[in-house]
Amino acid sequence: MSTSMLARPIPLVAVALAVVATLTACGDLPAPDATARATPGASSPSALGASPYVEPGAGDGAPHHNDNNAYRRAGEMPPAHAADAGREAARIRPVLERLWEQREWDPATVRTALLRLGYEEERIAKDGTRLGGTLTVQGMSSRWKDDGYVTPEGARVALRVHDDACVTAFLQKSNFDVRTNGPYPETGCFEPPYGH
Repeated sequence: MSTSMLARPIPLVAVALAVVATLTACGDLPAPDATARATPGASSPSALGASPYVEPGAGDGAPHHNDNNAYRRAGEMPPAHAADAGREAARIRPVLERLWEQREWDPATVRTALLRLGYEEERIAKDGTRLGGTLTVQGMSSRWKDDGYVTPEGARVALRVHDDACVTAFLQKSNFDVRTNGPYPETGCFEPPYGH
């Protein structure tokens, strides 16, 4: 047997050992130089994944938080229209409080009580054009609970005071609330659900 035949397996063994050593390194990344290891507070490689850009006022600091949640931002109300919405909220609050104390929060009962204040139910054409009226009362939105969607008892209320001013409210077993806000870009007076 020639000596050249014995020399060939050695490089293959060396390559195999190098691969095994690389695969068993447990994810350790060596510091680029000795000073990086010795610097207290130096960033670890796992901290480098965050985007360097964060929008001003971005809540939790997620990049593009404001852009991604623009649909959940109510429009601005001019001061005079905000004052009008505040007055209407003050009319609605005692009615909802009385219904809540009587444990009556189904949409039909809430609608009837609010129509007695002189509001007219909002009508919308199939193409989304508003045809008149200002009051919308509907059931609560469904939400995820345990392993499926559930729709809690209660009613949601939207009163369009002006094109740029709304009163929104809800009434359910646990509580009720009345607020003023500008309209949302996609859902009018009602706050839209989270997209993800």
